[in-house]
Amino acid sequence: MTPTVLVVDDDRQLLRALRINFRARGMTVVVAETATEALTLAAECDPDLIILDLGLPDLDGIHVLHGLQGWSRAPVLVLSARPDSSDKVQALDAGADDYVTKPFAMDEFFARVRAALRRAGKDDSPAEAVIETPGFTIDFRTSTVTRDGQTLHLTPTEWGVLEILARNPGKLITQQEILRAVWGEGYQKETHYLRVYIAQLRRKLEDDSATPQHLLTEPGRGYRFIP
Repeated sequence: MTPTVLVVDDDRQLLRALRINFRARGMTVVVAETATEALTLAAECDPDLIILDLGLPDLDGIHVLHGLQGWSRAPVLVLSARPDSSDKVQALDAGADDYVTKPFAMDEFFARVRAALRRAGKDDSPAEAVIETPGFTIDFRTSTVTRDGQTLHLTPTEWGVLEILARNPGKLITQQEILRAVWGEGYQKETHYLRVYIAQLRRKLEDDSATPQHLLTEPGRGYRFIP
């Protein structure tokens, strides 16, 4: 089953970035911008994981944690700009399972997401945790790529680009979606970054980088991964 994640935050740019990243990893995303909406949606969609900001416009996120107690079994990962240890202690005592301080690194954040889902007995992997092509194998469980029996060295950015494409085999992923998911907001026009990393991935993965069979370009639109 595809995990459902409820993201609660009033920062719309962050909501958009997280939505893209969760969907790229094969998860269903529901978003809320207020504490009241969060509790309503938590009851309606029964999420497998809740990402919760503490600074909400109507009520503090601690109220959401208290409101979830007793009936929601979803782990809660607090995502907050409050760095004080007292805030962390209060959130954890109120039922949070983990606490991430903004700003945060997307790879570390999703490592914590995967850990929370594992603890809850959920799997955030796609239907196939391993994708095999004639020339290389992608293992999402270990975030590795092997070719001819050897593990390839991919930079975190190269893996981020490959992961988004490979988790959506055959689907066109636009340049803007990849840039926003891997580099963040404000990089949607930096398409030259993407061309550089796609070229690097082709040199590492394709038999002939000049005539790629797996990482295909849709001119002016984006890229498509073909296993």
